[in-house]
Amino acid sequence: MKVKVHGANLTAWVAAACLARAGNDVCIENPEAQLDKPLQDISALRDEPGLLDQIELQMQQGRLKRNLTEDSETTIHWLALEHNEFALAERIVQHLAKQVAEKLLIINQCNFGVGATTQLQRHLNESAKQAVVYVPNNLQEGKALQGFSQPKRITIGSDNNWAITMTRSLIRPFLQNINQLLLMTSREAEFTKLAITGMLAIRIGYINEIANLADQMGVDIDIIREGMGTDPRIGSHYLSPGCGFGGQNFNLNISQFSDIFEKRGQNSLLKTVISENEIQKELLFKKLWQHYQGDLAGKTVAIWGASFKPGTASIDNAPSVKIIDALLAQGVNVRVHDPEALNNLQRYYAEEPLISFCTAPYAAIDEADALLLVTEWPEYWSPDYLQLLESMRRPLIIDGRNIFDKEALEMYGFTYIGIGR
Repeated sequence: MKVKVHGANLTAWVAAACLARAGNDVCIENPEAQLDKPLQDISALRDEPGLLDQIELQMQQGRLKRNLTEDSETTIHWLALEHNEFALAERIVQHLAKQVAEKLLIINQCNFGVGATTQLQRHLNESAKQAVVYVPNNLQEGKALQGFSQPKRITIGSDNNWAITMTRSLIRPFLQNINQLLLMTSREAEFTKLAITGMLAIRIGYINEIANLADQMGVDIDIIREGMGTDPRIGSHYLSPGCGFGGQNFNLNISQFSDIFEKRGQNSLLKTVISENEIQKELLFKKLWQHYQGDLAGKTVAIWGASFKPGTASIDNAPSVKIIDALLAQGVNVRVHDPEALNNLQRYYAEEPLISFCTAPYAAIDEADALLLVTEWPEYWSPDYLQLLESMRRPLIIDGRNIFDKEALEMYGFTYIGIGR
């Protein structure tokens, strides 16, 4: 099939790569800002594991092209625009409606909110088989290629039988291991997408809240969450306390859903979750401040993990940024290691003399007065405790993800501070 993908973000590039790999003839239409930009300089490609290689491979094999002139044979268009580009989406749909007389399928994967697909459909002639279908963007940064090509669930939001059949035909290569294919109206699909994100955020916010309470009451949150997880009504998913969540899409969707409640005059738990999450991002700094009773100037602090989660180089809304900002404001020498995010962090702190970027984790802890574990990359889970002890000036570890063995560290002589432990 001939498919044109509209967009410049991670969602657009992943869709283009996976659709091309499945044998389609794909063109990705980027805005002028990316028109002649080398692929290596596009952050969405650079930050996502395996994506740049896959894009280059599909281009070499001729199945993927960039920014072609109008192709009248292309009747399938994939919208993957930013949340604030609805006006652009309308212009694209209006233009296509004039160019393609019949059998035009537009798949909307944008986070525009509830009712957006219906608004786009108003520009089309449904009787001429011109239709917009909503397919929620369930992309997880760090696992984007796998999530698109091997999804566990797919939702198709449409009540147009022709459009549903065409959409299923296009995504058929990705349905082999699927658990659920859900069909609903576009408004229901848009609402479901936001409702799922909101529920996940509330679970994370709640476990962080009770972990902070456990700290005050001398209770081990690991025991508590184990007990909670055994209740089949609750389960163990998204019940790991930490120093806050980040990421661009996750935060955006939560804010969108919260805004819907607010516009309709309803109070929402999500508004509290958003504000409390920003406070939670400062928790490791506060614990360090309390340990040293505010005497932080001139000290050296090592940070393991800067990306907002393992598997990605992105630092969008990452807790590490808020922690580093607070440390630098106190005159702390910050030494950071991250397997993927150092380049992004260097660009963000380009003119900051107090921060060092270390290519090896143990280089970051040399003569450190504390180690702050912020992102739970796999290589951090089982460190060499003796090397840590020998390298650090003071054996203080503040574990923002509760990945270390508290008893083992204390046995070695470390001061260990976790989240609710």
